[in-house]
Amino acid sequence: MILSDKKILEEIKNGNILIEPFDEKCLGTNSYDVHLGRFLGVYKDRVLDAKKHNEIDVFNIPIEGFELQPGVLYLGVTEEYTESHNHVPFLEGKSSIGRLGIDIHATAGKGDVGFCNTWTLEISCVQPVRVYAGMPIGQLIYFNIDGDINNYYNKKSNAKYTGRTVKPVESMMWKNKF
Repeated sequence: MILSDKKILEEIKNGNILIEPFDEKCLGTNSYDVHLGRFLGVYKDRVLDAKKHNEIDVFNIPIEGFELQPGVLYLGVTEEYTESHNHVPFLEGKSSIGRLGIDIHATAGKGDVGFCNTWTLEISCVQPVRVYAGMPIGQLIYFNIDGDINNYYNKKSNAKYTGRTVKPVESMMWKNKF
């Protein structure tokens, strides 16, 4: 089941959900609005290789905004740092973002219980569109889990995205053995 606004507030009070910064005006009926952070990243190489470390160039979004271009994968980041200790967080784009032709994630909309960080966004667009730091970009939805947890994400020895950051993080697929 999806948590309601009252239940999200209760779980924040109980320490099971953390959102920093938190603004109650961003709390919807059953979600919390998150915002685009001030950094974007683009891969340095045009051809990416799943077995190697593909590095990114990170830059600040200027005050006048930044024009996204089709055919480019941008890595963004949420302003909000979040923690979820008893719920599965899902990040979805706001409908207003979708209506601008922006996707905020290619596949990674679900977080794990124990995920503690900002969210890296996999941003693409269908036509040029200007974006701004601080604009609403997505919404977090929290689901209840059924059963006990053995492997909280933040305690797994092979978790790849645990270092707290305000910048987008490139793919760490290369750390997998395949």
